[in-house]
Amino acid sequence: MKLLAISLSLDIRFFTGVLLVMGLSTPGQAEITSLDSGNIDDVLNNAGVALVNFYADWCRFSQMLHPIFEESSNIAREEFPETKQVVFARVDCDQHSDIAQRYRISKYPTLKLFRNGMMMKREYRGQRSVAAIADFIRQQQVDPVKEMKSMEEVNTLDRSKRNVIAYFEQRDSDNYHTFEKVANILRDDCTFLAAFGAVSEAERFSGDNVIYKPVGESVPDMVYLGSLNNFDLTYAWAQDKCVPLVREITFENGEELTEEGIPFLILFHVREDTQSLEKFQHEVARQLISEKGSINFLHADCEKFRHPLLHIQKTPADCPVIAIDSFRHMYVYPDFKDLNIPGKLRQFVLDLHSGKLHREFHHGPDPTDSTPGQEETGGEVASSPPESSFQKLAPSETRYTILSRDRDEL
Repeated sequence: MKLLAISLSLDIRFFTGVLLVMGLSTPGQAEITSLDSGNIDDVLNNAGVALVNFYADWCRFSQMLHPIFEESSNIAREEFPETKQVVFARVDCDQHSDIAQRYRISKYPTLKLFRNGMMMKREYRGQRSVAAIADFIRQQQVDPVKEMKSMEEVNTLDRSKRNVIAYFEQRDSDNYHTFEKVANILRDDCTFLAAFGAVSEAERFSGDNVIYKPVGESVPDMVYLGSLNNFDLTYAWAQDKCVPLVREITFENGEELTEEGIPFLILFHVREDTQSLEKFQHEVARQLISEKGSINFLHADCEKFRHPLLHIQKTPADCPVIAIDSFRHMYVYPDFKDLNIPGKLRQFVLDLHSGKLHREFHHGPDPTDSTPGQEETGGEVASSPPESSFQKLAPSETRYTILSRDRDEL
């Protein structure tokens, strides 16, 4: 009997060890805050960083995440013992559908990151393991602002990135705290640098100063002219500079962009062909700025996204190519050379919204569009646009429970 007890004890300890390695056991009490309408604002507003798990008890993916999330919380508490520095929280979306609606939850589980009460645009979409989630939290604790010890560092900046540089009299100031808060929110979009005291004195001829250095050696700097005491104004200015109108789509951000739920207008180009990209960016800004919010303006590497090109009967040799992916079908812009014709790109987008692109694929050109002397065919053209290619980058049903639109849409 004694041998049996020892054997059972060893087996239990071995099994517990295996579970810990896999992230499926939670020794100790996990400090996870359950959020409801009564405490959510207070908890999030007072948390430096909060990772919130939006879940449903009946969702199998949520069930699988629970022990991993709890163990990640334990590790975070050990490494960051200050209770308000890092907060792990959860929302039962069935019990609190008002909160789920507020944050537009469309799948379970959804892990959203908050900083000082502000929801970050990018969710956690990484591996669901204790190590990966704990490492993600560590990355959030890294100071987003690099201190410059010498003005010579400005001359060695990586000009292939967007850089925001600030010059302050002192670090312990309201102006710097505003800048630091903005940098925390936009840390994935820009590189933030700051100089203090004597190092920055030459650049502070009219007080604390912030400038933006765009991508490219020959592009002029842009100076922030607003008040650094005004967070909303500073953030709006920095966001406008750090988040470009035309974004690059990659396999890493494809799920995030697809989940925004609005069609893509995409330029496929060879990575080295910056001239075509600049031309596309210029025409989007000139013709389509009013359409921002109803369509995503993107550019993609021809080689990496060879499959969507083949889907519209193109190859990298045909690049640059412009196309729309509506998430139902794909439509090709007739000729890149026509891009600078006033209003042509805008009309292409308007034709998507009006249904004309889809209609013409099935029925041929509208009668009003036929050229003089062109004969009417009289019959329908047996044609159908290629199906969406980028829809495949949307959140997968092998990873999430997707909420269908005919279900309470939360």
